[in-house]
Amino acid sequence: MRGTSGASLAAAQARFEPVLRAAGEGALRIGDELFAVVDALDSSGALRRTLSDPSLPPASKEAVAGGVLAPHFDPRVVDLVRSMASARWSADKDLPDAVERLAIAATLADAEARGTLETVEDEIFRITRALQGQREARRALTDPTSKPERRIALVDALLAGKVDRATAAIARRATAAPRGRRFVASLVTVGGIIAERRERLVATVTSAVELTPAQEERLGSLLERAYGRQVQVYVTQDPAVVGGLRIQIGADVVDNTVLSRLADARRRLAG
Repeated sequence: MRGTSGASLAAAQARFEPVLRAAGEGALRIGDELFAVVDALDSSGALRRTLSDPSLPPASKEAVAGGVLAPHFDPRVVDLVRSMASARWSADKDLPDAVERLAIAATLADAEARGTLETVEDEIFRITRALQGQREARRALTDPTSKPERRIALVDALLAGKVDRATAAIARRATAAPRGRRFVASLVTVGGIIAERRERLVATVTSAVELTPAQEERLGSLLERAYGRQVQVYVTQDPAVVGGLRIQIGADVVDNTVLSRLADARRRLAG
C-alpha cells in the first residue's frame, strides 16, 4: 500500500502501537474485533465507500463509524476505526485492507506480549513449507465452494494443540476469510509483517518447483550478503512461472522466470 493510503496506514500504525503494547495479552481480542470490522466493510459497499469518501468531512465519517461500531465493539477499536475513517484513502478497498493489517498486528502483539513472536514466525514458516507439495490441501483451505466452517475445521484438525494461539488464530482467519488470496499467500503476508516487527527483511520467492531446504538456505545466505541484513525467505510455488525464480524484497523485484523473459521478448518484438 503506497501513496496516500500508505501514509494513512503508517499514521494509524503509529497511533495504535502504544495501544497494543498497553493491551498486552488482551491484544488478541482486539485483533478479533478488527477482523470483524474488516468483514463488515467487505460485506457493505455503502459503508466502505462512505468511510473512505474523500469528499465527505472527516467529522461526518467519524460519526458514521462511531454510530455503527460503538454499540458492539471495544472503545479502542472504535477510536481506531474512527480515526482511520477521517484519514484519506486512494481507493475504498484500501480501508479494509489497512484495518486487516492492524488486526494482524494486534494478533501478533499478543504473541509479543507473551514472548512467543519468534515461535509464531517459525510456525508460520513451517506451515507454508509443509504445504508446498500438498496441492490438494492448499486447494481445500481456500476452496470457495466449501463452507468456511468446514475449512476452519480442517485447519483445526491440522493445528489444534500443536501451535501457539496466535498462529492458530492467523491460520483460522486465512482460511475463513481469504479475501481473494490463497491460504499460503496469506501466511506469507503475515510472515512479512512479523519480519517487520522483528526488524528483519523478508524475501518472497515464487518458483515453478519446490526448492530443497539446501537451496532455500543457500538463497537466504546470498540475499543476506547482498543486503547486509538477516533475511527470512518464504517460498511459494506457481507452475505458471514455468521456470526460474521471482524474488521480491520490499520494493525490489528480481524476476528471472521463463514467463517474464517471454513477456520481455514480446515487448521487444512489439517495440
